[in-house]
Amino acid sequence: MIDLRLLRDDPDAVRASQQARGDDPTLVDSALDADARRRSSLTEFESLRAEQKAMGKQVAKAQGEEKAELLTRTKHLAEQVKARQAEAQGAEKELDELLYAIPNVVEGAPPGGEADFVVLRHEGGTPRDFAAEGFTPRDHLDLGERLGAIDTARGAKVSGSRFYYLTGIGARLELALLNAAMDQAVTEGFTPMITPTLVKPETMRGTGFLGAHADEVYRLEKDDLYLVGTSEVALAGYHADEIIDLSAGPRRYAGWSACYRREAGSHGKDVRGIIRVHQFHKVEMFSYCAPEDAAAEHQRLLAWEEAMLAKVELPYRVIDTAAGDLGSSAARKFDCEAWLPTQERYLELTSTSNCTTFQARRLGVRERTEDGSTRPVATLNGTLGTTRWIVALLENHQQADGSVRVPAGLRPYLGGLEVLEPVR
Repeated sequence: MIDLRLLRDDPDAVRASQQARGDDPTLVDSALDADARRRSSLTEFESLRAEQKAMGKQVAKAQGEEKAELLTRTKHLAEQVKARQAEAQGAEKELDELLYAIPNVVEGAPPGGEADFVVLRHEGGTPRDFAAEGFTPRDHLDLGERLGAIDTARGAKVSGSRFYYLTGIGARLELALLNAAMDQAVTEGFTPMITPTLVKPETMRGTGFLGAHADEVYRLEKDDLYLVGTSEVALAGYHADEIIDLSAGPRRYAGWSACYRREAGSHGKDVRGIIRVHQFHKVEMFSYCAPEDAAAEHQRLLAWEEAMLAKVELPYRVIDTAAGDLGSSAARKFDCEAWLPTQERYLELTSTSNCTTFQARRLGVRERTEDGSTRPVATLNGTLGTTRWIVALLENHQQADGSVRVPAGLRPYLGGLEVLEPVR
């Protein structure tokens, strides 16, 4: 959640963030009102409670009519104490709900919605001109079926739409991508993690995934557990309610997990192939760091994502995501989007978010400062490889005969294989 002190000291900054996101700025005023009522009720409660204690001593010494009168006053005072306490508790509950409803305060992201991103740069070279090469590119599903790598028909037969099998070289290709991502993470000092994919409601809520996009999350009602859409959730909850030591620098974890998304509201979007599916695998970077180091750590995560993209030799662009498309936990987010030849558009492959202290404040992850006090840490996350990368890899590295060139960075993970050959 946002810092209550920031809300009190600089409400205009929070209002401006809400407006940049396209969210309701009046939530700020509602939260301030609840906070004022809570503090006022607590002050009155404490004053009346002190008076009640003092009167209790008088009752013990009094006799006769004086004692009867004091007992009457004590009873009335007890009712007032109880009423002020209830008011304070009610205002506190209202305040908590409002603080959970206000997303993280934007830091530098452009205002606007999904279409208002800013392109920072293009990398990876110029996209291929297939017309100049004399052939029309096939899409990733056509290529995947010819290679014996992707089977969406049987995926739909067994599990329904937006499910698939990766078969033969398709399965090997996903493992190659994810193993390359994990190796890079380990080289950069990340601790590899195989994370749970079912988490408690407090963990899912603490990471900010039960807000506006809660309908994207699968829930097991009988067990009151949620299936994660990213290992970020489990990694953020790893140090919940702990004081962690960051004296040696950020704590970095690389989580490998299956991920599940309902894709609610995406009817008709990317229905062909494996671009937008209900289940996939991903290696996710996650960092706990000091708040003042968060912006620099964000740039480091982006650089590691780009190093991985260089290994698979894809043309891509880096965008600064607009405030309205950040998600509730992120203060700023950079995406790397690879060129998709058959659709002549860019497709998101990686995303890295600076969540500042928002998640840690909800989850109770703190560090001890030099003066002995504690404070929330900053959390950041970034994608290092997912199943979706197969889409861009197949389309960008295809050849006229339907084969696909294996980028040099992946060959060691495929037994030195240089070309994927069609089997049908």
